[in-house]
Amino acid sequence: MVRTIQAVLWSFLGIRKKADYQKDTERLNPFHVIVAGIVMALLFVLGLMALVNWVVAQPTGL
Repeated sequence: MVRTIQAVLWSFLGIRKKADYQKDTERLNPFHVIVAGIVMALLFVLGLMALVNWVVAQPTGL
């Protein structure tokens, strides 16, 4: 599961060695990669929403 999460995080960044990509495609279950990608994308969106709500709720000192 850790390798799947690492592969998904590397794919979000868009940088990966070709040799490591080849190893991932041989070893990882595609279903696990898809589920991990959806969960990570959802967490990313929710994190951005929380950050925006926190910034907007801050009082301005002007």
